[in-house]
Amino acid sequence: MLNSMKLLLLLLVLPGILSASDPILPYKIHQKDMPNGLKVVTIPFDSPGLAAFYIVVRVGSREEVEKGKTGFAHFFEHMMFRGTDKYSKEKYSDILKSTGASANANTSLDRTVYHMTGNADKLEVMFELEADRFQNLKYSVQDFKTEAGAVKGEYTKNNSSPYTRLYEATNNAAFDKHTYKHTTMGFFEDIVEMPNQYDFSIEFFKRFYRPEYCTIIVVGDVTPENVNGLAQKYFGKWKRGSHKTTIPVEPSQTETRYAHVKQEQFPPYLDLKFRGPAFSLESNDYHALTILGQLMYSEKSDLHKQLVISEQKARSLSGGIWPTRDPYLFSISASLKNAADMPYVKKEIMAAIDKFKSIKVDPTQLTEVKQRLKYSFALSMDNPDAIANAVSLYTWVTGDPEALNKSYALFESVTPDDIQRVAEKYLVESGMTVGTISPEDKPVLN
Repeated sequence: MLNSMKLLLLLLVLPGILSASDPILPYKIHQKDMPNGLKVVTIPFDSPGLAAFYIVVRVGSREEVEKGKTGFAHFFEHMMFRGTDKYSKEKYSDILKSTGASANANTSLDRTVYHMTGNADKLEVMFELEADRFQNLKYSVQDFKTEAGAVKGEYTKNNSSPYTRLYEATNNAAFDKHTYKHTTMGFFEDIVEMPNQYDFSIEFFKRFYRPEYCTIIVVGDVTPENVNGLAQKYFGKWKRGSHKTTIPVEPSQTETRYAHVKQEQFPPYLDLKFRGPAFSLESNDYHALTILGQLMYSEKSDLHKQLVISEQKARSLSGGIWPTRDPYLFSISASLKNAADMPYVKKEIMAAIDKFKSIKVDPTQLTEVKQRLKYSFALSMDNPDAIANAVSLYTWVTGDPEALNKSYALFESVTPDDIQRVAEKYLVESGMTVGTISPEDKPVLN
């Protein structure tokens, strides 16, 4: 079998070798559904001696529906490293070091991911460690209060950045009912109150750290038979839960909203966020908007050439749409040199949007963006951790790891008509939230 880099370099030399119908991930995805609801995914990959072990928990800030109790999905990213009766925090760390493995975790809107990469010969050790803490996590009230204090410290540190404060403010302004209104960290007043929520933390863990919310993904020098056997051995007795969360439906937005952070001696910043779609395999709206973003603000775009290169009013342009389980936001952001240029830059961004609504994109230009997305992704799939991380994204957003291949097929399906259609449907001022950073109390935008 060709190793991944040789194969993908070949794809660049001979672009025609990968047809639109071929899967973007050229490795077999083996899936097993266990009786308790746990999903197990194995992807054998030619990486002698290495294995990436991921556990995707489909629980993020989206599931934090109770008033006054935000930030708990992120909190457990911390708490899961506090140890159990069998493996203390120190013993857990020592065993990982002895196996040559490293472990970490991260939380977002729709999920929490725990991951480690190490010696494939020690895969059973990885299974045993993770099965123990997922099923037997135990912590005292004092441990809980200590970690809650650490979360507050992390929030304070992060919010020293005006960008973080603006992100929090724009989410709060853009949503009224849906839990995307608060960030993964949670509302500050809830974090302050968190040390008094020990009983709720136990309830949160019992609700969501259950097999039906989880998918194990193992990539590398492994076989499905070995992975499935270890999953049964260490997770087979894990009890299924029964909790179902009802996520509030966000009402339609009818007018432009605003969020502002006053910050002196800091680069002015303009962020236009539009109500976008959820990730879906039933339509290509998400995929068309992703491509539209590339066409609008990449270094090859007319807008970048105008605002950044020619007029030098913007330091940079960026943005895009993040794949989410429920409708979220499409953003276009500009870091400016002078706050006085903010009305002009906003006007030019809106003019660029109007152009996509009135004039269909050149098919050749559209094909170039598709190829860039396809081959840049393909070239990145050169190690177990990168593959597991990519598969985990599509697993948490759809529940199906094969969604990765289906998603890239939908990128191929996007036409100039689709680009025009999604621009008209989503990039409208009535569905926009304008976020700004500048020295003024309230920036002038018109």
